[in-house]
Amino acid sequence: MTMSAEALAADYLATGTVAGAPSGHFIDGREQDSLSGEKMDIFDPGLGRPFAAVAAGDRADAELAVASSVKAFPAWRRLAPAERGRILNRMAALIRENADQLAMLETLDVGKTLAESRGNAHSAARTFEYYAGVCDKLQGDSLPVGFGQIGLTLLEPVGVVAQIIPWNFPMTTFARGIAPALAAGCCVVAKPAETTPHTAILLARLLSDAGLPPGVCNVVLGEGPSVGATLSAHPDVAHVTFTGSTKTGVRVMQAAAEHFASVTMELGGKSPVIALADCDIEAAAQGAAGAIFENAGQICSAGSRLVVDRAIHRKLVDRVVEIAGEITVGHGLRGNKMGAINSRRQLDMILGFTDRARRDGRAILCGGKQLQDADGGEGWFIGPTVIDDLPDDDPCVQEEIFGPVLSVQVVDGPEDALRAANATRYGLMAGIYTSNISSALAIARDLESGSVTINDYWGGGVEVPFGGVGHSGFGREKGLVAVQAYCRVKSVVARVPATLSQETRNN
Repeated sequence: MTMSAEALAADYLATGTVAGAPSGHFIDGREQDSLSGEKMDIFDPGLGRPFAAVAAGDRADAELAVASSVKAFPAWRRLAPAERGRILNRMAALIRENADQLAMLETLDVGKTLAESRGNAHSAARTFEYYAGVCDKLQGDSLPVGFGQIGLTLLEPVGVVAQIIPWNFPMTTFARGIAPALAAGCCVVAKPAETTPHTAILLARLLSDAGLPPGVCNVVLGEGPSVGATLSAHPDVAHVTFTGSTKTGVRVMQAAAEHFASVTMELGGKSPVIALADCDIEAAAQGAAGAIFENAGQICSAGSRLVVDRAIHRKLVDRVVEIAGEITVGHGLRGNKMGAINSRRQLDMILGFTDRARRDGRAILCGGKQLQDADGGEGWFIGPTVIDDLPDDDPCVQEEIFGPVLSVQVVDGPEDALRAANATRYGLMAGIYTSNISSALAIARDLESGSVTINDYWGGGVEVPFGGVGHSGFGREKGLVAVQAYCRVKSVVARVPATLSQETRNN
């Protein structure tokens, strides 16, 4: 009988180990060690120390995985679309059956809470379920080329694609990239972040259990400069989907351009939550807090800026600070409301921003300092942080902090709110809180953002396209539009005789 997440957590906290955790690459339908035999430690952010070791791949492992996918591609693309859909549906069911184990591993890898990880598992299942229904509905068009000809388009899979997965949402990012690629008939080589490998291996194993043929989805573990760079530059990789920092995204694009591979880039963000004077203050406060404190703010689309009308500034910000004070911080397996920062390096980066804000005399209303887990006294933690009344050019307004730090900008009216919201080089997501739908729609129209929500910051799901503009990248994931990245259009035009009698004479 499968153990519950709570039982798995209790066992881990007692022993410091996870029985049966996957540890190798998943290539050609089986787990395997690196060709070099090298291993790398995986840290529990809540304790700040290693809890497992996995295969450390390099260029040779990545090339082996690509070769496996190249070999598998012809048969996979020819498989009946309905059968592809059945495999993806079985995958969704298997994720739900194994949600507790997946959630446990996600919490240990990332540092987030068990509740958040459980939600991620079910979101991943829903994503495979959604794209299972797409498989047999991908169709081309008939073209109005005129009498005497028939024109049509065919949708074809682009081939082998690479998925470079970030450390903050390993399960959901795996699903939102790999499910549409498989639905389109592509084969996939995935590289999870080096700090968060476990759920990617387990998901690949579950895909195999669901009936996915060997080589159709391979997972290679290792660091970006070796494995990620090899996949981005590999001539047999037709498309690269990358989620991560803007700086690394530039390098991925440059490598892919050398062999004319297409790319989808989901990069950084500095997303605003706009609160107009007529908004429901409690709803806006809850929305703003959830937008930045979920997953300890380690979300590309986190609402890291609160753009608030001066008329409600004090009341709204005070309420957000109250909500922040109710958030318990500690190990994600111990029932806390906020977990750890993923790495010592990331924590130091966040503290660099808050330390500078303190030196500059900014008003830090709460948080801003390193914490320790109340039970274990270890790990990488920072409390929910609110920095008040910042100018547009402050680094906490302009730069992606990637932590639970809310930067407040005070504005005067809707036009000023729009100006402030658009005052960064990023454009991934934005939220608007107002009781006036006309104002909301007008601002939504003029925001430089790939996604906008109104009165519900995390509104939508897999059905809604997601992606950015500006330094937040380009291309879209989720929704039906996501499948387009994994398809190419072939046009076919045939000459047709004007009459049947003409055809008879020609014969």
